[in-house]
Amino acid sequence: MSSRFRLGLLTLFATITLFVFFLASGPDEAIPNDNHNEQVHLAKCARPLPFSANPPAAVNLWASLSVPEISAIQSWLEAPERDLNLTRASNAALSDNIIAHIETYYPPKAEALAYLDGASAPDKFARVTIQHGGQETPVIRNYLVGPLPVSDQTTIERLTGIYHESDIPFNARLFDYFVEVRSLSKIVTPELSDALEDLFGATMRGYENDTLIVSASGPFSFDGTTRKTWLSFRRNVAGAWLHPINFWQYVDFSGTDLSLWKTSKVVYNHQIFASNAEFLESYRNGTLVRSPKQPDTQDYSWTSRKRVGEPRDLDHLPGPRSVSFAGLRFRVDRARQYVSWMGWSMYLGFDRDMGLSLWDINMKGERIIYQLAPQEAMAQYAGNDPMQQSSAWQDRHFGMGLAVRNMLPGYDCPHEAVYLPATTFSPLGTVVVDRAVCIFEQDSGRPVSRHTGYMEGEFGAVKGYVLTVRSISVFDYMFHIDGTIEVRVSASGYLQGGYWEPLLQEGYGGKIRDASMGNLHDHVINYKVDLDIAGLENSLLQTSTIQETVTEPWFDDDDEWGNTVIQQKIIKRIIDTEDEALLNYPTNFQGHYSIVNQNRTNAWGVPRGYAIHGGYSPIHNTVVGSRRLLNNANWARYNLAVSLRKESEPSSSSMWNMNLPGKPTVDFHKFFNGENITQDDLVVWINVGTHHLPQAEDSPNTKTTVAMSSFLLTPLNYFDSDISLDSVNAILLHPPSKPGENWGFDDYGVNQGHTCLPETPPPFEYLDPKVYGADGQLKEAGGVEEMRKVAESYHRIKFEL
Repeated sequence: MSSRFRLGLLTLFATITLFVFFLASGPDEAIPNDNHNEQVHLAKCARPLPFSANPPAAVNLWASLSVPEISAIQSWLEAPERDLNLTRASNAALSDNIIAHIETYYPPKAEALAYLDGASAPDKFARVTIQHGGQETPVIRNYLVGPLPVSDQTTIERLTGIYHESDIPFNARLFDYFVEVRSLSKIVTPELSDALEDLFGATMRGYENDTLIVSASGPFSFDGTTRKTWLSFRRNVAGAWLHPINFWQYVDFSGTDLSLWKTSKVVYNHQIFASNAEFLESYRNGTLVRSPKQPDTQDYSWTSRKRVGEPRDLDHLPGPRSVSFAGLRFRVDRARQYVSWMGWSMYLGFDRDMGLSLWDINMKGERIIYQLAPQEAMAQYAGNDPMQQSSAWQDRHFGMGLAVRNMLPGYDCPHEAVYLPATTFSPLGTVVVDRAVCIFEQDSGRPVSRHTGYMEGEFGAVKGYVLTVRSISVFDYMFHIDGTIEVRVSASGYLQGGYWEPLLQEGYGGKIRDASMGNLHDHVINYKVDLDIAGLENSLLQTSTIQETVTEPWFDDDDEWGNTVIQQKIIKRIIDTEDEALLNYPTNFQGHYSIVNQNRTNAWGVPRGYAIHGGYSPIHNTVVGSRRLLNNANWARYNLAVSLRKESEPSSSSMWNMNLPGKPTVDFHKFFNGENITQDDLVVWINVGTHHLPQAEDSPNTKTTVAMSSFLLTPLNYFDSDISLDSVNAILLHPPSKPGENWGFDDYGVNQGHTCLPETPPPFEYLDPKVYGADGQLKEAGGVEEMRKVAESYHRIKFEL
């Protein structure tokens, strides 16, 4: 063996040994190197705390009521001199009068704008909803209470001007879990429980270890004369929504006399029975056709969110995270819920029905939007069973704001996000969520503008930063440095699953397990956008393109191209009346709609405006004419609509609309009565959503990558040029003086290589919201089961004795 060969073997052995040592040490083991030693000497980054903001007005007129304010209002209402005969909801029966809701009543816009311009603050009022179950004819009414704080000057009066129907039928009321569930539980008799255990191997006896629960369909009522629902029975496991069994009950729970509540129909395996007794008779005499056994009825783990499968390569390492090395670049006034960033500024509001809203949105000191707020979220289902065919949800009824819970730091929002709290009222207590809203800035990962050029001043890029204001469900308000506002909704959660039967359910959804399906449905979410473009006098501009054929004298007939040209041409039209302003996006998106001020122009004489662009999945409702959405969700029929702004039309829906499709308290179509909408204060109602055709990958949960929709508001001649060019987070390249040399550049003095040691994120923690009683005192925390009852309401009902 030659010495060269022996040396080669030794070198190879040493290399393999070092390689094996590296693998054994693992990627988390520190390998000494020069770079690592250098990092020790880096300074620590500034803490990710926002700078203090300076709101233009001392009071946020749209802020939620505080716990002390709510407590004071409730105490004032309960005083004998009010003669309201109120009972605390925690001790009430349906036949009692209870306070269903207390929240800020927004001041008239004229008064709010006057205050922002320097006038005195308008008086503060609260909207109060009382369910008068103790009246001879039970009814729901709204009241205006104020001025606040409570004093000798405070009064109460009926509030009727903001609804088309002033008295709300009692059968459209909010669901009282503790009263209604216990009463509905009596409908499931011991004999029925025995049959369910035999047929499905599951129990519903009112015990803690019951293996069946139910969920109820909605709406409950057509016009308020009755209150009925289909109960869908499901297995009481993680992800119960995806484990229905082949059994349904139709229950009448109208009125306040619980003795009159009854089951009026039972459906089992597509056999229909007029009562529990009739079903049990068929079960006992052997005429019942039993549902076939399903292979997956013993394995319920697939609807859990516990990790499954083999870990992916390098996935044991934490992924990249956003760090503001030089400190946060936005300002926050936590007490007044005010945020500013890069010329943008806004107040935040939060309510029980729909959660986060934004007010007085300014860019460089000029108001662009007075109010930007979600209005309603509907979901209409299809299927071949009573539950799915009866479901047309409107989430304002349940209270999307009330359902908000603390965000998961590092998962729902980046580690350095700033969190703001929210306070909402429920009949069982005022809920305070400390991490209801998060605010963060991120590099979008792409420049907002970019060009490669060779003349001096042509070559450069502007970094694309975005400020996001977010609440969960994922409602994002995203502000860009060029003046664009992007509104995005991303949904994730469990499907309302149906019971899969091969021939009977084909075409109504997707099979996701042997006995489970995801049912076809539409989601449509409506937003109110009160744009004020260079003032209150605005018009609706329709811009579209057409194809034209023109003959021009500079082209010759005998030229190979001929003398005709086929090209596009822009057509602009001001839409004059509300009746013309129920709109869908142009075919092929050939054009857009915009709000412009015809009397205010930019430097080039062009009317200033903001354009509305459909973003990802800009849909409207597919099914029109269903009695379950007859007149209570007319807003969902369009991509957008524009109406005159009126104090009597503050929202496109209400918390009772879901249960009143035949006689809604707010009928959106009544906003549109032929009035002129040129150069006036206008509101744009914009829809986003998804046509959800479920698939196996929707289990256990839908994903935000697909279940996402958006719209954008972009400057349309609002500025004289691209305002993002004022950003110093940009670069301009200069051609080299000699071929082959590096290009020179100007980074405007911003050190993009600034590096420091980021602060270690705090350990993960998650806390439940705080709940305060009517006396304003913090209540003792309840168990998980109690929280589940309140949060899931009649979507997951566990029967009790």
